[in-house]
Amino acid sequence: VGLGMALNRLGHRAAITLRQPSLGPVFGIKGGAAGGGYAQVIPMEEFNLHMTGDTHAVGLAHNLLAAFIDNSIFHGNPLDIDPYSISWPRVLDVSDRSLRKVTIGLGGKDGGVPRESSFDIAVASEVMAILALTTSLQDLRARLARIVVASTRKGKPVTAADLGCAGAMTALLREAIKPNLLQTLEHTPAFVHAGPFANIAQGNNSILADQIALKLNDYVVTESGFGSDLGMEKFFDIKCRYSGLVPSCVVLVATIRALKMHGGLGRVVAGKPLPEELTKENLPALEKGAENLIKHIENALQFGVPVVVAVNRFAQDTDREIALVEKIARANGAEGAYLSDVWAKGAAGAISLAEAVVHAASKPTKFKLLYPDDLPIKEKIARIAEKIYGADGVDYMPAAENKIKQYTEQGLANLPICMAKTHLSLSHDEKLKNRPRKFRLPIRDVRAAVGAGFIYPICGDIRTMPGLPSVPGGTRIDVDENGKILGLF
Repeated sequence: VGLGMALNRLGHRAAITLRQPSLGPVFGIKGGAAGGGYAQVIPMEEFNLHMTGDTHAVGLAHNLLAAFIDNSIFHGNPLDIDPYSISWPRVLDVSDRSLRKVTIGLGGKDGGVPRESSFDIAVASEVMAILALTTSLQDLRARLARIVVASTRKGKPVTAADLGCAGAMTALLREAIKPNLLQTLEHTPAFVHAGPFANIAQGNNSILADQIALKLNDYVVTESGFGSDLGMEKFFDIKCRYSGLVPSCVVLVATIRALKMHGGLGRVVAGKPLPEELTKENLPALEKGAENLIKHIENALQFGVPVVVAVNRFAQDTDREIALVEKIARANGAEGAYLSDVWAKGAAGAISLAEAVVHAASKPTKFKLLYPDDLPIKEKIARIAEKIYGADGVDYMPAAENKIKQYTEQGLANLPICMAKTHLSLSHDEKLKNRPRKFRLPIRDVRAAVGAGFIYPICGDIRTMPGLPSVPGGTRIDVDENGKILGLF
């Protein structure tokens, strides 16, 4: 948000493209996603709550397909669906751990066919991933039709097209396919569209939003969820692969206190105050933790794109700490590290950063994908694990081995990979901080999002339905006598 505003302040025609936040984190522990301080998208309340209802439309389309599956089984099962093979859950845009595993179809002969099922959060739906990757209404319908929800008793895939549901789903998403236009506090255009999570989906806003923004502006600043190991890698290997977009510059966002945490200082717990040691100068811990930043720089450089580091400033950061990060960034291939003080100063707090980005973006790029389409599934996974995460290799559970064999036989091996893993570590284990080494990546399952167009291996204990914290953020939200929403952050 701040970088887009700063580019406009310099006289360039610039816009930003963002994902729409899920209501789960808004009412949970993370809060909203509109930015903060003097670098915000407005109106913040509408941005964080419902907006134009795109996520609800995604949920309706997803759940309509779920209803069609069970209805087909109830009415004689003409497609010969194997109930044990159904992989299509139901969704809602609320964090609710009690719905992770449910039994449906109860209530006697009029209640359907009893079976176990589950709920995911709406933004984890393949329909949301499709919305973010589609390029037209016709492409949207074609992708929805290809969604695989189950298998027949003979092992043949059952799709949304087989169930006759793709057209109705497209009708529900007819308005949701259109990107939403908002603005920042300094009137920079903000195209907000789609909201797939980066730890379980591709973690980027829609291709359509980027294409429209690029048609109207000289510079477009887009965001990818979490780090270079998740949102950035998926931006390149999935979004750019399907859209043909070629990035001009990568901006890696870092904080002094996060690097000190990676250097072994304190333990950060969501929703609790930071350990005091992270607010005090500690150059040895910072230098040790900078190994994490170095790995992210290396990851970005593998794709042949210039890298600029943005250091989000906090009041406790010292000049010596900032200078050390600048030195380390340059020594490891970045164009430099520049302060971002946009929370306190708006565009004025990122002028040097914006100038550095303009300079870096003017350089010729040698953009390349990490792997070609025709590489076997296991080799694609290994390339991500070893080159991006730093793993020594990959271990597969029997279920994952069987799925890889099945998808290869079904002709799906040419699809890109969308890894589902924790965002709290470069590895699969959230406890492994800094730059983990000497580990192997465990793959417990592999699934195919055929409509979206990717294979997603599941690493470690990753959940598609979050839970609320002990004190949900929603407890602070209220409405005053004038109808103004209070407590959103």
